[in-house]
Amino acid sequence: MVKGKKKSNEPSGRKITLKMAKNALKVTVDGKRRLDLSNMAIATFPKCILKLCDVEELDLSRNLLKKIPDTIDKFVNLRSLDLHSNHLEQVPAAIGRLHNLHSLNLCNNHLTTSGLPHELGLLRNLRILNLGMNRIETLPPPVAGLKELQELGLFNNLLTHLPKCIQNLPKLQRLNFKANPIPPDEPPEVDRIQRVECLYLVREDCLCTDCLKRCKEEREKLDSRMSTASTLKKSIFAGLITPNSVAQENQAIWR
Repeated sequence: MVKGKKKSNEPSGRKITLKMAKNALKVTVDGKRRLDLSNMAIATFPKCILKLCDVEELDLSRNLLKKIPDTIDKFVNLRSLDLHSNHLEQVPAAIGRLHNLHSLNLCNNHLTTSGLPHELGLLRNLRILNLGMNRIETLPPPVAGLKELQELGLFNNLLTHLPKCIQNLPKLQRLNFKANPIPPDEPPEVDRIQRVECLYLVREDCLCTDCLKRCKEEREKLDSRMSTASTLKKSIFAGLITPNSVAQENQAIWR
């Protein structure tokens, strides 16, 4: 009797070899080593890239990743980590050991509040944090330790109020919390935050037709709301309508 093959519990996806990873290495215009493995149908974090852990920018966006291993802390030189548009439900605590990180993009995943480690607050040099398009109800209090944070994306989540820890971010300039179920009779208190009207971090020619159409529709809605609210003394920042992706050179369509 021939036994059938045992089904593997490993998620299906494209396997990345060290040779493929080396071919994906680039040098940015400012001389940074960048490993771009975006949009490659990767379902499991490639162990082979640990041999390239001296890179300063790592892009694993638009893949099928459900988990990031603790070995992410081997990338001690990382300044930019882009994980947007995956299937992540949790961020490893080890990410708090990436002390040189300036930009972290976790937009468009399956993250909840419990999936955000308190160790996020250890990223003392973080300037940009994008948590938009997830299932987050609030932020862990240690986020207040991000004293260098300048841009924070919380759009399209499950926030019913603005987390109090945001009030303790002295350098925060850009905040987006649009499309959250915050009651209209409880306006967020963001008086101490310097706000601007719009922030677009993705060029229009980098977006697919559907995404560009959606962004334009949202922009028109934003313009309409701003014109009707011109008599109000306080304005609420509603930028970052597209996912923040660091180093957008050659960025193609995103999910």
